[in-house]
Amino acid sequence: MPHNQNPGQNHGQNLGVEPPATGTARAAHGSWFPWLRTLTAATLLAVVPAIAPVLPASAAYPDKVVTIVVPFAPGGGTDTVTRILAEQMSKDLGQPVIVDNRPGAGTIIGTNIVANSAPDGYMLLMASFAHAVNPFLNAKLPFDTEKAFAPVGLVAKSYNIAVVNTSSQFKTLSDLIAYAKAHPGELNFGSFGNGTSAHLSAELFNHLAGTRIVHVPYKGAAPAVTDLLAGQVQVVFSSVASVSGHIGSGSLRPLAVTSAQRSKAFPDLPTVAESGVPGYVSDAWYGVYAPAGTPAAVIDRLNASLNKAIQSDAFKKLETVEGLVITPGTPQDFAAYVHGEAARWRDVVKSQNIKLN
Repeated sequence: MPHNQNPGQNHGQNLGVEPPATGTARAAHGSWFPWLRTLTAATLLAVVPAIAPVLPASAAYPDKVVTIVVPFAPGGGTDTVTRILAEQMSKDLGQPVIVDNRPGAGTIIGTNIVANSAPDGYMLLMASFAHAVNPFLNAKLPFDTEKAFAPVGLVAKSYNIAVVNTSSQFKTLSDLIAYAKAHPGELNFGSFGNGTSAHLSAELFNHLAGTRIVHVPYKGAAPAVTDLLAGQVQVVFSSVASVSGHIGSGSLRPLAVTSAQRSKAFPDLPTVAESGVPGYVSDAWYGVYAPAGTPAAVIDRLNASLNKAIQSDAFKKLETVEGLVITPGTPQDFAAYVHGEAARWRDVVKSQNIKLN
């Protein structure tokens, strides 16, 4: 800069702004300050709009539709429970919560969709018994069950119920056991897919009762129950929600519950253990997961909404009619429960050499 050039003039020229007319020595620079304040404000106003688009959005969760993937065909117990949950959570979250049925491969197809979804809380999984046992039945799962998911909350615990067609010759579970022992491999049991509670409950029954009833897997409860009604399979160890309507209408006959104690929903129905298979217990459950990496604040919001939903009148009705045990709690409570179930069934699968068909 030339020695005789005024620094103020250069400053204004570099910014593309012409400084105001000057007096001697700018009155000791006093007249500069209002102009600099104006320049600073004008410059910021010009720059901020250019920066703003790159700043992250801070929209409150949720601000769009939330999807819960059900890895079973429509019409089964998991589907029924999920649709009621979705309706109640939608009221609390202020956004639609929809159900997307993705059946197949013993729940692996639907589960894998969620495992590979964005961890933003908009794609969730309704998991069940199979989620805990699939790692022990499938050596090459397309996801790591322990690492791919973040627990949201346990919805309910339940049990299965052994049911036959009302035209069946079997009036009690003892009748079924006697016939199956005398005719190994002749009877079939339907399940909701490999690794589901309907599958493992029946396999555990085979092992402890000394029977050989052949497994026929389906893509969910609805097709399995449809074939039971049609006489294509002879027994299903079904979730209660999938068959309670058919039991009520008289088209299916319940033989026993798989829980350790009798059910409040079916107080006159014996347990499998009471029916001649001592030590038999098999529980079912429903719970929600998000993809791993979902922000903690989103998980907490979902957990609060889930806990509110399962304590609604709609779920209290399910508790009474379907025999569900509603279990509000934290994501940590849910994780601990599933880890316990996984450890128990890992030992069962190994000791009884249960394999997929």
